[in-house]
Amino acid sequence: MTRLAYVLAASHSGSTLLTMLLGSHPQIATAGEMKLSSRAMGDLSRYRCSCGSLIGECVFWRKVNEGMARRGFSFDLACAGTDYRTIESRYARRLLGILHRGRLLESLRDGALGLSATWRRQLPEIHRRNAALAATVAEVRKAEVVVDSSKIGLRLKYLLRNPELEVTVIRLIRDGRAVALTYMDPAQFADAQNPSMRAGGMGGDRKGECLSMGQAAERWKRCNEEAENIVAQLASTQYIEVRYEQLCTNPATTLRRVLSFLRVNPSLTVENFRSVEQHIVGNGMRLDTSSEIRLDERWRSALSAEELGVFERVAGEMNLRYGYK
Repeated sequence: MTRLAYVLAASHSGSTLLTMLLGSHPQIATAGEMKLSSRAMGDLSRYRCSCGSLIGECVFWRKVNEGMARRGFSFDLACAGTDYRTIESRYARRLLGILHRGRLLESLRDGALGLSATWRRQLPEIHRRNAALAATVAEVRKAEVVVDSSKIGLRLKYLLRNPELEVTVIRLIRDGRAVALTYMDPAQFADAQNPSMRAGGMGGDRKGECLSMGQAAERWKRCNEEAENIVAQLASTQYIEVRYEQLCTNPATTLRRVLSFLRVNPSLTVENFRSVEQHIVGNGMRLDTSSEIRLDERWRSALSAEELGVFERVAGEMNLRYGYK
């Protein structure tokens, strides 16, 4: 079984930073978001790996293609077959479009999905592809643990059922006001510092993705409700909780705690995490050049009193429960 550490979080909660810090450890490998959705990556002919190469020209991803072929899989980043939601059945896709809802409702979802012959046929294949990709990444990087930073709770549900994976969970939490700001303007507050490197290296202002504060607060709240539902079903030894703010203000101590949880040598850390070549897909921060770790609290000046009031009405109770005042 391949050991897989899954980062469970609302998007823009610091998962890329955490993933790159972990990926710089010699016993850990990561390719970032291993769901590998072409919908999220966009034009693959222009999409850049975190090493700076166009992803189609990246040596690491060529080795992954070769490793997958040795395991009997034809592998194409445009259609990787590792996203449980890209099922051929429209009926199944609709059922998979709903966030994780807790034990009872998930049992109902399982029953409804079981009515789909396409789902019953394709689920084992998606399981095998995910296991093969994790094993290949570990093989190419000669690592003991692979980190998947896909964050989505429903994906984690099915990875936990994958018989070829030993899954542990890193639950990452960030102040909801900071996350909401990134949803309101992802290009400015949740992407590469260099505008030309945004949107996977293609540039652009990402205006079509911008949400209102009400929508942003609701998304953050629902993602964390989903995470709570899943974590509630795990043994205490199977997951660890990490705060983005602690990771930024005390990275060494926080990282040692996570490394110990992952059962790798916590003393083998790399101070300059960008000095280690990594091949990550996902958030644009992976294409920045600085290794400086700074706590991003721009929400304090960027959000208006009115916007903060909207957030408080929608998600303030949860944010306070997490200790954010």
